[in-house]
Amino acid sequence: MAVIRDAVLHLHGEQPLLVDLFSLPSSSDACVVCTNVRTVAGKRPLFVDRSDSFFLFPLPHVRFIEVPASSAGDMSGTYGTEVVEAEQVEPELEIDEDLLRRIRES
Repeated sequence: MAVIRDAVLHLHGEQPLLVDLFSLPSSSDACVVCTNVRTVAGKRPLFVDRSDSFFLFPLPHVRFIEVPASSAGDMSGTYGTEVVEAEQVEPELEIDEDLLRRIRES
């Protein structure tokens, strides 16, 4: 099972938390299941007794989940998205000013 490492969990009215997710929540899920909960600074939050525990955060308390690009490779095929390598991106086409001038004149 691939783990999504260092995802940022943004909760309503709280500071963001770094977590490791087993999968992104689906539309039928009631909570986000994660482990290795820590602050963005890497410290253990006060409410965590054991960092190797599993944590369930109810979805109504989650604003959004930020998944780093480095972990996106583990999610190939998820939600129909794929990570595009930088060299695969096509360069922008240059505008042919002469062609535009002829179009305007016709």
